[in-house]
This record gives sequence, C-alpha cells and structure tokens, in this order.
Amino acid sequence: MKKPAYDPGLTQKFAGPVRRIINQDGTFNVRRSGTTLRDFHPYLQLINMSWPAFLATLLLGFIVINSLFAAAYFWMPTDQLHGVDAANGFERFLADFFFSSHTLTTVGYGNIAPAGLAANLLASFESLLGVLGFAVATGLLFGRVSRPSARIGFSTNMLVSPYQDASSLQFRVVNRRTNSIVELEARLLLMLVKTENGEPRRSYESLRLERDSVLFLPLTWTVVHPIDSQSPLWGKTAEDLDRLQAEVLILLKAHDDTFNQTVFARRSYRHDEIIWGGRFAPAFFANSDGDLVLELKKVGELMPQ
Repeated sequence: MKKPAYDPGLTQKFAGPVRRIINQDGTFNVRRSGTTLRDFHPYLQLINMSWPAFLATLLLGFIVINSLFAAAYFWMPTDQLHGVDAANGFERFLADFFFSSHTLTTVGYGNIAPAGLAANLLASFESLLGVLGFAVATGLLFGRVSRPSARIGFSTNMLVSPYQDASSLQFRVVNRRTNSIVELEARLLLMLVKTENGEPRRSYESLRLERDSVLFLPLTWTVVHPIDSQSPLWGKTAEDLDRLQAEVLILLKAHDDTFNQTVFARRSYRHDEIIWGGRFAPAFFANSDGDLVLELKKVGELMPQ
C-alpha cells in the first residue's frame, strides 16, 4: 500500500488560489458555514473576544436586562412602587430603570421600594438573577485574566540570507511581555502547491532547523533553516516560490514559567513576505553598566544594503 503524503491537518485538496493558510495573528484562514445554535458556545465567544468587545458586551447586557425589567415595572400600576416621583412617562421609565439597576446589583438605596405583591415578586426574581449573573461575569473576567497567552513577536519578513558556505531561510522571534518563557521549541512546514495528474494539490514538507529549541528567551531568537542539498528549497528562486504559492507555516511551543502552563504561537510567511539577501539588524546592546538592553522595535529591522 502506498504511504499517504503528509498532511498536518490543513488538507491537500486545492481548488483555487488561497490568500494564506495561517493569518498573521495566528488564526487559521477558515470561514465556517452551516453552524447552528447548538454549535454556538457563549463562554468560548466571551473568553476569546477582544477586551473592548467583551466590556461592550457586558455593558450592553446590563442595559438590555435593566431596560426589560424597567418596562415590566413601568406597566405595573403606580401603587406597586413607592417613591416614584415622575412628571411624565419618560421620567417614570427612567426611575424604573434605575430602580431595576439598584435591585439587580443588590445596592438598594431605598429611595424607591416595591409595595405590591407583583412588584415584590419581580424584584425578588431580579435580585436572584443579578446574583447569578454577576457570579458568571466574575468567572468570565477571572478566566480572561488568568488564562495564559503567549505574546510572541515575529519579524515582519522572512529572509534568505548567506549562511556558512550556502544560504538559509530565517526569521526572528521575541517575547514581547516580561513573563519568563523557557524551553521554546519551533517547527516549520513548507507548503507548496504542485500539479499532480493535471490537478493542483498542496504538499507539506518539514524544514530542518539549525537549532529547533532554546532554553530561555530573554532576548531574541533567530530561527534558521539551512538551505542545503537536503532542503526542499534547494535550487529554488523567488520566482519558483511565487509560482508554487509557497507559504512557511510556523508553530512555536513554550512553557510559561509565570502561569506554569504550556503556551503556543502560530504564524506564517507567504512567498511575497520573503526578502532575498537581507540581514537582520542587532536588536539589543550592552549599556555602560554592562546590562543588556532589548529594543523590541528592532526585532524585524534589516541592516542597510
């Protein structure tokens, strides 16, 4: 039986040009369709969304819930709530809204109080909902804060640079945060689009590295793939990589010593993001006190030709 070609889980089938497989932010370039409500998980959405979107969602939810309860209080007879002093319907709705927010948060300033049975039942239910809702919101906030996330910075471009007696494919990474990253490992795959039996198909080949791991990452790490006779890039030019729609897929794995958990980072470089003949400029130096100074802005900076 013929051994199947290697597929990292990104499929070999190919039906047309694709912008890229892995986006620059590390997400996969996959758009989902046909999802149902059972596939939707609110916790995953709230955990993974950005901080501005998360805070805006909480604020919107707070306003919507209080507006619904305010509408319920508004349609009750006026004798159900004591302390409501409103000249018109809009002012009464605002008073009901603020009474709802006081009840939901269990603040209860006492300027408005439920009097009838219906208002007391609704206020009791809202208080219960508020306790449960804020417990969930607190859990979400703690989950977002405590979740480890790698902030690995990548150089803007990959380089094909001279290396010993030949050349190499290289890029540079840095830990952009102050936490301690140890035992960093790198894996590289070269994706090419080749024509087999008249049909385009993706192929994936592993790129051997000069050094596939480092113990510490306090400065930068230049990941180097030597382009020798054993490399799938041997003899290829920039035009060849363009024709083959080449994309280098990168997976980094490390141990976050601060959170004591394993973290991952993904990135890819397309053929048009590879600079031939470039060299990285130094990104750190030693000051007058003998301390090393890391300049994060120079991680992807190139030396002048």
